[in-house]
Formats: sequence, structure tokens, C-alpha cells
Amino acid sequence: MSKRPRDGGTEANRERTKESDGGTVVARDRPLGLPRWVAAALPILLLAVVLAGFFLANPFAELESGGEPLPDVTVSYASLPNDETIILHVTNNGPGDVTVSQVLVNDAYWDFTVEGSGGDATLAALETARVVIPYHWNPGWDLETALVLSDGATVHHTIVAPQVSPGLSGSVLLTLAVVGVFVGVIPVVLGMLWFPFLQSMSDRALHAVLAFSAGILVFLALDAGIEAIELTERIPGAFDGLILVVLGVVGALLLVQSVSAWRRGRAEAGDSRASSGLWVAYLVAVGIGLHNLAEGLAIGSSFALGRVSLGAFLVLGFMLHNVTEGPAVVAPVARGSRPSLGHFVALGAIAGAPVILGGWIGSLAFSPTLGALFLAIGVGAILQVVLELRDLVGRQGRVGTALNLVTFLVGVVVMYATDLFVAL
Repeated sequence: MSKRPRDGGTEANRERTKESDGGTVVARDRPLGLPRWVAAALPILLLAVVLAGFFLANPFAELESGGEPLPDVTVSYASLPNDETIILHVTNNGPGDVTVSQVLVNDAYWDFTVEGSGGDATLAALETARVVIPYHWNPGWDLETALVLSDGATVHHTIVAPQVSPGLSGSVLLTLAVVGVFVGVIPVVLGMLWFPFLQSMSDRALHAVLAFSAGILVFLALDAGIEAIELTERIPGAFDGLILVVLGVVGALLLVQSVSAWRRGRAEAGDSRASSGLWVAYLVAVGIGLHNLAEGLAIGSSFALGRVSLGAFLVLGFMLHNVTEGPAVVAPVARGSRPSLGHFVALGAIAGAPVILGGWIGSLAFSPTLGALFLAIGVGAILQVVLELRDLVGRQGRVGTALNLVTFLVGVVVMYATDLFVAL
């Protein structure tokens, strides 16, 4: 059998490589024979020229009917500083100016002023303002409001069971901080007290607890995702609420994924701390903390809208709801050496304390846009944490056992049952 000469082929390949390398160097130094910065800016400059030509030519001029685009105004929410005033927070989503000509309250025209729009009742594109209505209202009686724009379009908003907003004060912030401790920090810490019991479990039982934790997190992700989608109906159209939610989910997922990839790189380099369950525990705490931030928004907004009794029911429901999150935080570190007390304190604070921050933000002025974004970020982070738990179980055993699948389902059902207390 004849053999092909290797040396000749190698030399020829080397010559071709040299020629190719030379051409590559030239292409990299002067793309298209131009300086690199010119080659980089060339497509953008050409696009600007094409756009300018398009608008100057205006090929749709003959098709225009002369009509103006319909106005698009959203009432995000209402605040009630006292029983003599109604404040509607409005946003102009359209590309053109809109003017508020009249305001109706319970089918009666009423005086009003517009604040934050340059001193008149006209809102520029994407501008937000406050419509202040001096109107005596009765607590608990629904208010039907409507904004009549200059072109006759009407924007309706219903205020259900209005109550006086307590406003922003040191006592309100302190109250919300205390509520946040009882809602977020204490239940999570109480749940973390199961750690010694988790350490005494067999590997099979501990994997079942981790699957239970994954079920808890999946329910939180589903719950937060549904709430975020519902809030998109109240988000001003200019922000495109559904796209905002998707960006929040994907962005948070990729951010946590990048942290996880960095951790894996450290582990492959021999860093024993990066391969421990403590990393996963912190990721679980971050995911739960982001979700609890959104819970704080709900509590804070209920106080801001004057629904203090609703806030009390939310507190009771969230306490029962959040106590099951403690085992999810500490289960990943139930094997190996016990972390220091400082790590347990940090894990509890990361998972529970965001309720306080969310309550403060919600009490200032609840924004559906901000609420949906926080919920979406929590969903993305939680989904990535569930993948981390799956990998943690997979490194130590088999994920899809019958016991793991059943306990995963139990985690979802338990969270659903405790969530009913929040809905009451």
C-alpha cells in the first residue's frame, strides 16, 4: 500500500497558512482598506443617510388621510392624602401631546389641577403628571373617575373601597420595618432552625428535602410570574409591560447563570469553597429575597392606599407562607462542615430582609411598572436557582427518583395551601 508523503503536504500547508495569515493581518488592520474606526462606523453612517432619505421622500404622503393618532393615556394608580382630595397619577403613552380638558367623579364634572406638566393641563409624549381633584369622598364607597381629553377621548379609572393614605413619615417607615421583620426575617429564621434535623437525615431523605425546596421555588416562580403578567394590564403602554416582564425574567436568569458559571470555573480550578453547597444556599437566599422584595411591595402599597386592614391580613398570610422557605435556604449546606454563624445570619438577612425594603418602596408610591419588574427579576433568579438545586442533587445521587418527584409535588402543594392564607 502506497503512502502519501507527509512532509510535502506539510510544507504546502505551511505556505498556504503563511499566505492566509498575511491576508488576515491585512484584513484586521485595515478592513475594506479603511481605518478600523471608519469601518466600524460605516454601517451606522449609511443607516443614518438611508433614514434621512426615507423621511425626506415620505413615500406614504399620498396615502395619509390627515388623521391624528389616537391618544393613549393610562391612570397608573390613585392616592388619597385626605378625604377631601383625589390624586390620579397619569402617563401619556402616545407620540403626541394630550390635554386634559375635564374631569368627572361619579358622573359629575369637577374642578382639577394638573401638577408636573409644566404648569398646564397638557402632557407631552411619555410625560407623567398628577391630576389633583378637590373632592369630598366617603371611605369605603367606590369612586368612578374619568379624564376627558381635548379630542373627546375618555380615560376611566375606578378607586375601589378608598381609604386615606397614611402618607410618608418616620412612624410609617418604622411600622413597615417591624412588619418586614415579622413577615420576612422571623419566618425564614424559624424555618432555618430545621438545619440540625436536616443534618441527621440520610442522603436519600436529604435529596427529598432538596426536591421539596425546588417545589417551593417553582411555586414562587409561577406565582410571581402570574402576578407580573396581571400587573402588565396596569403598566403604561409606553413601557410595553409584557416585554418588560420578559426582559426582567431573562436578564435575571442570565445574571445568576453568569455567577454560577464563574463559580463552576473556580471549582474546576480547585477552589473547594466554590464546589460546596454554601454557594447554592446563597443563590437560594437571593432568589427567595427577590421574591420577598415583591411581597414587601404588596404590603407597602396596601398601607400607601390606606388599606391597613388588608396589610394586616397580608402579614398573617406571608408569615405562614414564608416559614417554609427556611429549609430551602439551609438544605444545600446540610452535608459537610457546618457553616459559621455569620453565614446563617447572612443567609437569613438576604432571604428575609428585602421585605422591609419592598415595604418602604411600596409605601412611597406603588408603581405597577416597578412591581412587575421586581416580580419578573425574582422569577428569573428563582428558575436558575432551581437548576442549581437539580445539579446539586445530581452530583450526589439521582434526580428523578420516585421520592424526589413526590416531595417536589408536596413542596408545590404546601406553598399553594399557605398561599391561600394570603388570598383570604
